[in-house]
Amino acid sequence: MADKRDYYEVLGVEKNASDGEIKKAYRKLAMKYHPDQNPGDKTAEEKFKEINEAYEVLSDADKKARYDQFGFAGVDPNFAAGQGGGFGGFEGFEGFDLGSIFGDFFGGGGRSQRRGGPTRGQNLGVEISLTFEEAAFGCEKEITIGRVEPCSTCGGSGCKAGTKPETCSKCGGRGTIRTQQNFMGMTMQSESPCPACGGKGKIIKEPCNVCKGKGKVRRNKTLKVQVPAGIDHGQSFRLRGEGNSGTGGGPSGDVIVTVSVKPHPLFQRDGANVLCEMPITFPQAALGTEIEVPTLDGKVRYTIPEGTQTGTTFRLKGKGIPYVGYKNRGDQYVTVVVETPTSLTREQKELLKKFADTVGEDGQPKRKSFFEKLKSNFDS
Repeated sequence: MADKRDYYEVLGVEKNASDGEIKKAYRKLAMKYHPDQNPGDKTAEEKFKEINEAYEVLSDADKKARYDQFGFAGVDPNFAAGQGGGFGGFEGFEGFDLGSIFGDFFGGGGRSQRRGGPTRGQNLGVEISLTFEEAAFGCEKEITIGRVEPCSTCGGSGCKAGTKPETCSKCGGRGTIRTQQNFMGMTMQSESPCPACGGKGKIIKEPCNVCKGKGKVRRNKTLKVQVPAGIDHGQSFRLRGEGNSGTGGGPSGDVIVTVSVKPHPLFQRDGANVLCEMPITFPQAALGTEIEVPTLDGKVRYTIPEGTQTGTTFRLKGKGIPYVGYKNRGDQYVTVVVETPTSLTREQKELLKKFADTVGEDGQPKRKSFFEKLKSNFDS
């Protein structure tokens, strides 16, 4: 835990950053360090994992609040079990009541929260790869996740068939024991997890031979995922209740699906808009023409006006990418690139030279001056 960087530092935002600022910082970093953009780069891969871990916490209001109050201990279920410090074996901090501890310590008699109370299961993360079109229009994908589920053999009780947990005789099923100490004439009370049952309030004398008394097993499950239309590279969506199962009747966690969008040979994306370049010949630009333009919906015809300059951009309304959750779409912007001909024949070169003699330095047709017009009248 000592090697972990502060989540706000990882995303490069202030602690009072808004949800929008956190999301914007995450998207920028996720695109920069995504494995598809850095093939074989282990450092980038580790940074990508670090960024996703930070965003998973800071984008969740509950987790963010616990992190702001308790640091890593508030969001890491493995921290407490490995660090001791009086929390031994907590699976998350949903059941942790700081007020009751201080209340009991100073004789306030606050509400006691058992460690065996309902605890939400952990979220799981998975990444899927999409084509440009799949991200634009949405699709169905299959993902396989390894998640923690209740043991089907014992029904999640952790007990061998025909047996059941027994109430802990040391704590009476409370899961905690209370001690009193006298200090400077004051009686101080404190609560700690029961060492006999580990804070569960129950003792399993004959554990299930499948889950070894844990009540849970890890299994692979294949899920069909509906990818929303318009999702962008590095963005995520949530499958609620498909993560690890909860404890003590708590709800299951979620699965966070992050998408990686493959580059397209013709199109680039700018929000809900699609950008592309369209090469045309010099005669087409000068004289005007009708061309076929590729779009996500297929080819469409568009009339190029005469005298079109290279770099001119025109818009195809409604030919962009759908906004997530809406039917409306962005636009497609097509930038014209006038190609300079190469490997000209002798005849073509002569024609271009004659054409060049008829235009000025500005590329426009030469116009006779007043004296040239007057001279031509006398010559005739």
